[in-house]
Amino acid sequence: MKKRTVIAVCVCAASLVLGILGALALRYYKVTTVYVEGNIHYSNEEIMDMVMKGTLGDNSLYLALKYKNKGMDDIPFVQTMDVTILAPDTIRITVYEKAVAGYIEYLDRYMYFDKDGIIVETSEERTTGIPQVTGLQFGYVVMHEKLPVDNPEIFEDILDITQLLNKYGVQADKIRFDKSMHKTLYFGDARVSLGSNENIGEKIMKLKGILPELEGKKGMLRMDNYSEEMKNVTFELDSE
Repeated sequence: MKKRTVIAVCVCAASLVLGILGALALRYYKVTTVYVEGNIHYSNEEIMDMVMKGTLGDNSLYLALKYKNKGMDDIPFVQTMDVTILAPDTIRITVYEKAVAGYIEYLDRYMYFDKDGIIVETSEERTTGIPQVTGLQFGYVVMHEKLPVDNPEIFEDILDITQLLNKYGVQADKIRFDKSMHKTLYFGDARVSLGSNENIGEKIMKLKGILPELEGKKGMLRMDNYSEEMKNVTFELDSE
């Protein structure tokens, strides 16, 4: 009888201690400050709403355990998310987004592909900051598979130009390829003919300084032959 009483007392004591520790953890590890990094497609507030939901959504210990390199199959454009405790009341949410090079329109949907031409996401809504790519020839699209284009090398060109655009802080609405692999960038009603890959870095660098002058204009900026030696560019207004 005494043995059972001792066991019962120990169990009650252990439960009491765990309860106290749990209450302290809930109070001491209550999140009041959040840092978010790595997010492009979603705002800081949207990421916080995704992560900090549910009964223990404001507990740093719980979030750190739940989001330890957690895969996010249910969130478009996000590969994984990680929560790090910086202080009991402070966390950092690190977002690892899927690398997206551009998108195509197919069957009334936006199909986003990576640098290798593999479809990584599909959506009914267009995401700003990612250029549409036109001129690709394909007969079908399959999620998580490479776009079956006639010239797979085109994806290297797309990667090169998107990296240069990002480097110089230039955001194009659309990149169009013709049959000769020559490129045209679209910025609203203004178009920029870049031609081939020759001197492509110099062209994009020069374009950054010209873009403000194109705002509100409708026509074609010719940069096909631009180089360090031949710096002349011309703008042809569209006829009304």
